[in-house]
Amino acid sequence: MKYKRILLKLSGESLMGKSQYGISEDMLTMYCNEIKQVYNKGVQVAIVIGGGNIYRGLSGSAKGMDRVQGDYMGMMATMINSLALQGELERQGVQTKLLGGLSIEPFCEAFSRRKAISALEDNKVVIIGGGTGNPFFTTDTASTLRAIEIKADVILKGTRVDGVYTADPEKDKNATKYSVLSFDEALQKKLKVMDLTAFALCQENNLPIYVFDMNKEGNLQKVVEGQEIGTLVH
Repeated sequence: MKYKRILLKLSGESLMGKSQYGISEDMLTMYCNEIKQVYNKGVQVAIVIGGGNIYRGLSGSAKGMDRVQGDYMGMMATMINSLALQGELERQGVQTKLLGGLSIEPFCEAFSRRKAISALEDNKVVIIGGGTGNPFFTTDTASTLRAIEIKADVILKGTRVDGVYTADPEKDKNATKYSVLSFDEALQKKLKVMDLTAFALCQENNLPIYVFDMNKEGNLQKVVEGQEIGTLVH
């Protein structure tokens, strides 16, 4: 395996499937199947998932809601998704540990680097909910922070697109895909790989980001094996 310890970043919207909101049972099952495949190969897996399928703080802020209050609601949405992932993974026989930027008794302990690394080394998938525990920071930033703390080899950003393109491939048929990008190139070309805070953290800490299509079965295993199916930003 090319990567021994990964931080898998999933969007909350990806769990919606074809629905307009909520959690699709089919998508949840598929994602957990993908995670189980690499877990069974001995890869240490940590996961951060967003909460956009349930609530997005920015949209609440735009409608007049206090941004801080909205962001805390978003953190709670990530916890709902994290619990869903935990439940399905354990149903499939995968041991897990749920940690959070916020501790919520009785089901979620506060994140600490030592707890996370200990659980990974104890052959558990570590799911990290609640963002950073602070408003004004996205789950992109949370995933980057946690990846650095646990000394992950890479952030695997699972999306519905198979990499980073010159333009939005869903809107521009002439968009072409990059196989490899430097951090500087991505910044100069204004390619939205992650939000700027998360991106700067990756660049400062030499943490590569691999963007790939998580919605295609078998892709997660291909990425950890080192197959070039997405875009590497380093």
